[in-house]
Amino acid sequence: MNIDLIHHTHCPSCGSDAIFPALSAKDFTVSQTVFEIWHCDECTLRFTQDVPGPSSIGAFYQSDNYVSHSDTAKGLINRLYHLVRNRTLRSKRKLIEKISGQTSGKLLDIGAGTGAFSHTMQSAGWEVTALEPDDTARQNAQKKYGLVLQDPDQLFTLNTPVFNVITLWHVLEHVHQLHPYLEQFQKCLVKDGCLVIAVPNYTSVDAKTYGEYWAAYDVPRHLYHFSPRSMERLVQSKGFATVALYPMWYDSFYVSMLSEKYKNGTGNLPGALWNGFRSNLAALRDVRRTSSVIYVFRKK
Repeated sequence: MNIDLIHHTHCPSCGSDAIFPALSAKDFTVSQTVFEIWHCDECTLRFTQDVPGPSSIGAFYQSDNYVSHSDTAKGLINRLYHLVRNRTLRSKRKLIEKISGQTSGKLLDIGAGTGAFSHTMQSAGWEVTALEPDDTARQNAQKKYGLVLQDPDQLFTLNTPVFNVITLWHVLEHVHQLHPYLEQFQKCLVKDGCLVIAVPNYTSVDAKTYGEYWAAYDVPRHLYHFSPRSMERLVQSKGFATVALYPMWYDSFYVSMLSEKYKNGTGNLPGALWNGFRSNLAALRDVRRTSSVIYVFRKK
């Protein structure tokens, strides 16, 4: 199989040439290939080096274990994921209502996966446009919720400010067109509209605990690995103002369970729960240390 690889000579976020290898991580989900993760000294973004390009990356998502697309409930970790998801969907809806000041409106959900969040918002009275690149995920959304998800290319046909809220739940780290996407969000959002981005945080305690085995590196599917500093700098450079940061408390446990599996070959549930708890304990004092962070930005 011929794979087009992208080699960065400058930071894909800020453009600095102050970049260097930070660590190597293995693709435990599909290919078992080892990828280098580089660090930018200027903005602190980390990124996967020599990553498959847009025409090749799809093969690295083809796994029944990739729950975001397959919606599988096989195995303890995935069963727990589904159990917790019902609770987090409600909290996400309440967060959208809180930050927007609205109980209905127009919402654009980027990377909708199998459609659970889009369905939740649609059921609550929101007019939802949902985009998703993966065929399997789109089929599952159709079967489970009757949702017709559109191809992400549709984003660039939207050039008028119509959306009150745009959401990306663990999606921006997957997007090759990082800057064009953020610039397009500016065009699609109404004045004072909200942009909600949730991504893993490599400065969290669980990331430091597991190092190269930290499941949220998820190479090569995760093209970028954000710190709070790198995220805010990037999005603010596109004309957005930071409103607030919120924790995703469950992610530390889910990621720790996967990380234990990758590190030890078997799931060490007590160890995962302890490391997830330690990570959240540190984050109680500073939301910027949670395993995953929800960033809320407002269009200026």
